[in-house]
Amino acid sequence: MQVILLDRIAKLGKLGEVVRVRDGYARNFLIPKGLAKRATQKAIADFERQKEELEQKASDKLKKAQDLGSKLSGIVVEIVQKAGVDGRLFGSVTNQDIVEKLGNDGIEITKSQVNMPEGPIKSAGDHLIRVSPHSEVVVEFTIKVVPEMSDK
Repeated sequence: MQVILLDRIAKLGKLGEVVRVRDGYARNFLIPKGLAKRATQKAIADFERQKEELEQKASDKLKKAQDLGSKLSGIVVEIVQKAGVDGRLFGSVTNQDIVEKLGNDGIEITKSQVNMPEGPIKSAGDHLIRVSPHSEVVVEFTIKVVPEMSDK
């Protein structure tokens, strides 16, 4: 199926491109999320009229993501987690925990934007985390997991 992209999508294309994708991907993901429209003659003509407005929205999204990236770059987020004597955590620190901690600090992100290359954190110490608020903006910062010693 051919669709017109209404936003920049990683590994697929930029705003306004007409691309060919599988029917299921278009019907079940791109179109319901408002990322694409079916590429009919009428839709292409409508898109040309709305292109400037959509480009403005896309640049606003990018600017917000860059602002968020500048807030996040270089910060150290400290999370206290229960741990045993050897420093291993009871449980783990997941992307949801990071989202909640940043939310408490006034930085709003979603858990899908958090990339933990080594999976959930299971040990105390400093860990590098990537956040991508936009496909063109990727920020790395440090999570410092501080053990809260238990009596076990």
